[in-house]
Amino acid sequence: MKRVFYFLLIFTAVLFISGSCKQEAKKSVSTAPVTFTKEGTLSVYRAESDTLLAELDIEIAESDYETQTGLMYRESMEQNQGMLFIFPEEAYHSFYMKNTRFPLDIIYIDKDLMVTSIVKDAQPMNEAGLPSEVPVMYVLEVNAGLADHWKLSKGDSISYIRIN
Repeated sequence: MKRVFYFLLIFTAVLFISGSCKQEAKKSVSTAPVTFTKEGTLSVYRAESDTLLAELDIEIAESDYETQTGLMYRESMEQNQGMLFIFPEEAYHSFYMKNTRFPLDIIYIDKDLMVTSIVKDAQPMNEAGLPSEVPVMYVLEVNAGLADHWKLSKGDSISYIRIN
C-alpha cells in the first residue's frame, strides 16, 4: 500500500510540474522592410576619357548608425541604386556583409573622388573583413556584377549631388 501511495504521490508531482512548466510559445518580431530613400544622384566616369559609365540614385550614409548599418536587413536593391558612405576624413576602412542579404560590389574612393580599389561580389552574410587598399573617404555599394558591367577600374571617378 505504501508503494502505491508513493507512486501516486510521485506521479501527481510529475504531472503538476510538467503542467506548470509549459513551454512559452515562440514570439516572432515583425519589422517593416527597410526601403530605399533617394537622397542624391551619383555619376561614374571613365578616367581616361571622362566618359559617363553609369548614373545611380543613392542613399547617403554619414552618421555612425547609418555607416554601421548600411544595407543590412534589406532583401534587394534596384540596379540603378546604390549607397554612398561618406566619412569625415580619409582613413583605412573595412566593410563586411553581416546581415546583408544580397551580394554587392564595394567600391573604395579617395578624397578626390577617384576609385582606389574594388571588392567584387562580396557574399551575403559573410563577416570577413573587406578592407580598402589605401585610405579612403567614400565607399559606394552597388549590386554585385555592376563593377564588371561598367568595366570599372582604379582611377575612374565619381561625382554626386544631394537632393535634400
